[in-house]
This record gives sequence, C-alpha cells and structure tokens, in this order.
Amino acid sequence: MIARRTAALLAATVLAAALSACAPTASPTPSPTATGFASEEEAFAAAEATYRAYVDALNEVDLSDPATFEPVYAQTTGEALSSEKKGLTEYHSSGLRVSGQTEIVLIEGTSWDRTSGSITLDACTDVSAIDVVNADGESQVSPDRPDIQTIRVTVVPLSTAGALKISSIGSRQDGPPC
Repeated sequence: MIARRTAALLAATVLAAALSACAPTASPTPSPTATGFASEEEAFAAAEATYRAYVDALNEVDLSDPATFEPVYAQTTGEALSSEKKGLTEYHSSGLRVSGQTEIVLIEGTSWDRTSGSITLDACTDVSAIDVVNADGESQVSPDRPDIQTIRVTVVPLSTAGALKISSIGSRQDGPPC
C-alpha cells in the first residue's frame, strides 16, 4: 500500500513537472528604482509632463499680475527657480507686457540617471508669436532672436514621491535638430 501511494505521488510529481515545463513563464516586471521610475520611458514621460506644465504656466503669465508667476515657480527648483523669479520680477517692475504663446515643437529624452533621478530633455520651442513690449509699445525682443529655440532641460525628483521639478533650462548646440 505504501508502494502504491509512493508510485502515485511520484507519478503526480512527474506529471506536474512535465506540465509546468510547458507552461509559459511570467516575464519579470521591472521594479521601480529609488527614484520611483521602473523604466527610462516612464522617467522621460514624467519629465515631459513636467516641462509641458511649465510651458503652459509660462503661457498664462500676465506680467502686471505677480500672482500669475506662482504656477511657473511651482514647476521649478534651484537655478531655474532663481532665474524665473529674477526675470519675472524684473519684467514686472519694468512695466513690460508679454503677448503670444510658446509652442513645443519637439521634446526628446536624452538621459536618465537611475540613482539620482535626474532627467535631461532636449526640446525645440517655437517662440515666434511671443512679443515683449514696454509701456510705449516698443518691442524688447531682439530682432536676431531665432523663432525656434533649441534648449536642454534638466528635471529632478524632489523628496516627495513622484514630484518632479525643472532645475535648469539652457540653450544647446547638439542634440536633435529643430
């Protein structure tokens, strides 16, 4: 009787092993990094959303109303925040007015540091519709300003889970053509 049970148990084990060999194995699910992103694509998408929110906030700025600056400040940190505060405050105190909208032509993720969470984007923005005028209605925009700006944006995570802010924005000489 023990031999029959052993034989039945052995047969069941062999059958289970044979069936499991044919069963598809689950593909490993990427696990999020310490910075909260499971993949480079996920990090780039989050950085792009942050940059788009920043451009949307800039497009809503009314230089005569400093309260409209706050959404821009909310998307920035560090060097970018300092630069925005200085520039918008100077434009406001000079009585300048801005009109037009910036349009994003291209955004491309270029690098992601899995350890620090820093994400770099290259972007092209169309600023041809943007004008900044003084109280006399004279444009303050340089006639040499290119209509399409080629920029590099660095986005960093904050200690708050999932929160990203722009830490720097500057021109670039390399990267994707605009």
